Amino acid sequence: MWRDKDRTPQERADALLAEMTLEEKTAQLVGVWVGTTDEGAEVAPHQHDMEDPVQLGDLLPYGLGQLTRPFGTAPVDAALGALALLRAQRRIAGANRFGIPALAHEECLAGFATWGATAYPIPLSWGATFDPALIQDMAAAIGRDLRAVGVHQGLAPVLDVVRDARWGRVEETIGEDPYLVGTIGTSYVRGLESAGIVATLKHFAGYSASRAGRNLAPVAMGPRERADVILPPFEMAVRESGARSVMHAYTDTDGIPSAADERLLTGLLRETWGFDGTVVADYFGIAFLKTLHGVAGSLDEAAARALMAGVDVELPTVKAFGEPLRRAVRDGLVPEALVDRAVRRVLTQKAQLGLLDADWDPVPPALAGRAEEAEGDADRPEAGTDAADPRGTVDLDTRANRALARRVAERAVVLLHNDGTLPLTADAAPARIALIGPNADVPTAVLGCYSFPVHVGTQHPHKPLGIELPTVREALAAEFTGSEIVSAPGTSVDCRDTDGFAAAAQLARGADLVIAALGDRAGLFGRGTSGEGCDAGSLALPGAQQELLDTLLDTGTPVIVTLLAGRPYALGSAATRAAAVVQTFFPGEEGTRALASVLSGRVAPSGRLPISVPKLPDAQPATYLAARLGHTSDVSSVDPAPAFGFGHGLTYTTFTWSELDVAAEEAGTDGEFALACTVRNTGTRTGTEIVQLYLHDPVASVVQPEQRLIGYVRLELAPGAAARVRVTVPADLASFTGRDGRRIVEPGELHLRLSASSTDPRLTARLRLTGEARTVDHGRRLHPEFRVEHLPLP
Repeated sequence: MWRDKDRTPQERADALLAEMTLEEKTAQLVGVWVGTTDEGAEVAPHQHDMEDPVQLGDLLPYGLGQLTRPFGTAPVDAALGALALLRAQRRIAGANRFGIPALAHEECLAGFATWGATAYPIPLSWGATFDPALIQDMAAAIGRDLRAVGVHQGLAPVLDVVRDARWGRVEETIGEDPYLVGTIGTSYVRGLESAGIVATLKHFAGYSASRAGRNLAPVAMGPRERADVILPPFEMAVRESGARSVMHAYTDTDGIPSAADERLLTGLLRETWGFDGTVVADYFGIAFLKTLHGVAGSLDEAAARALMAGVDVELPTVKAFGEPLRRAVRDGLVPEALVDRAVRRVLTQKAQLGLLDADWDPVPPALAGRAEEAEGDADRPEAGTDAADPRGTVDLDTRANRALARRVAERAVVLLHNDGTLPLTADAAPARIALIGPNADVPTAVLGCYSFPVHVGTQHPHKPLGIELPTVREALAAEFTGSEIVSAPGTSVDCRDTDGFAAAAQLARGADLVIAALGDRAGLFGRGTSGEGCDAGSLALPGAQQELLDTLLDTGTPVIVTLLAGRPYALGSAATRAAAVVQTFFPGEEGTRALASVLSGRVAPSGRLPISVPKLPDAQPATYLAARLGHTSDVSSVDPAPAFGFGHGLTYTTFTWSELDVAAEEAGTDGEFALACTVRNTGTRTGTEIVQLYLHDPVASVVQPEQRLIGYVRLELAPGAAARVRVTVPADLASFTGRDGRRIVEPGELHLRLSASSTDPRLTARLRLTGEARTVDHGRRLHPEFRVEHLPLP
């Protein structure tokens, strides 16, 4: 029955489960971290990050749940990687009595994290676009590449809401606002799932709220912050995107690790929200219940706690869900019925993916029609010696991919400040440009820590990068062909080296314009200034970059500050003294070209900040979502006000907002409001305005943030053009978690602010909700409805 495609996936899973031994069941609940070689030989266990070597020969007779990162462990040609995975899948299916292959997963946080694949902008740049449709297109392209070579699951997106920008993994997030994170993240999931890839929501939940922004630190968070800030993006994605997997967070909240939190992983996620996919462990997260959290005295206990909480699959390799879990069942620590529950979910997903079909074929689309020839010729010493040789035949960085990466990068560039120096049009381009800064001539300065060249490539320094990464200097030279460009690093990214300041200042004085190329170097666990385990003590520019910037400003030559970074940084007086400030968040392989095209004006800037840029480096943590006491106050000497607030971004034109219309100023707590306004481009260039809708609740039964984003819409308008923006706002969007833990809509006054940013309200509607307080649940409305009517030119 389990081979019968006419049966439902659940029926097939149940039929197969009934035939399995305990050993065969637990084999489906683990992954093995594997790698491949340049010869295209079968993937083999990757032992580098494991305490205990894994012997495939001992595991495979019982089956295998997942293969961990078969492409993302070493730099290997994509066709040979596909061939190696094909061979491994044949071996896995052939070794167990049911013929079940493994599910292969990969990282895809900023593109398929494998050698030679397109490196797209990081998630913080996705947020800067305020363009869910574009991010869905990008994710669909990533998913097609994953699927083409035999991958089934992608470990993305990250739906953590930034609570402290000092956290190293800020670059992996979409921003500091739950609505923005939810809408952009949900669109990414839709794109990935549209290509047949299982998307994985992570990290569930609260990872980003760690104390002092330290990676994996305990989380100090109350139930309302969790419910109203951390959980909404996950709820939105579960309800609206079709996501089929969730990854638990490493952290504990109020003493309860996420991996052992049954109320979170089962009560909320499954019983309340209705999620029916798989919950996978963050790497080594189950063992961490013993080694880091201390809530289990053995791996047996850790396995039992995680399984009871609702974790279905152990990643990246077998540790707790192998023999320790079997012992826990035999010793009565956990009932076998809970093993069956997890296996049923895994097998149901394998049935959905076609892995249980009688005609299942391990040949991926990229090798279709030539798998036999590729297998026969993969061991030839010279690539390309035979027409059947697979090397170089799978392109994961196509022209279409690069064009898409370019569009995302262009829309993610945020113009923070401009005194009129930008754009540097052809008739205004300076004769001599001094390009100064540690990111001026570094190809990887555009990449985040989960891009393959940074994440894995740094361990293979003699291997080519695999993709074209033009430097800032190269991109500027191509964009400003009539300008002489001279460059110097001035200092390094993270060392307090000032020896190059004098030479940099001399270059600046002899130039017509300075472009400062500053920011981060992505890395892992202290090997960078941004990335996993690269947390910051303050939001001052790393190393001596602030001193270099001040030195350049003091030369008197106009300075354009460009930032290639994974988080926002305080810029000191440069926020106002510089001629312009342009922010990018690791914009990917096309990022420097996108930056150059915005500087020249060939592309109009349209990005908006997904996270505030601080005024002071040490006023952290700070977020625009703070309540009144979290903003500037006369009773504290620390000012958390931003230099540039959430949602801020300038253009090369001007807009006016007018003619606010409110259909009715009162509505019931179960009703809705209707607003409208007119936005007109009053400048001389086509530009993009983003109408952002914020809700301010002046009086509530529990403390509320001063304001919060509840909707947005992008408008592209030609010079003189106008649009009438109409928005329907359901009262559900005013809901929050009340004193008793239930989500409610309260009667009372509301302000709806139509704004250009969190710090730039343009039109405010003062409204009132009437009637009784109303309880809402996970079925509430999550979005306003925008309608845009383009008006005829005058």
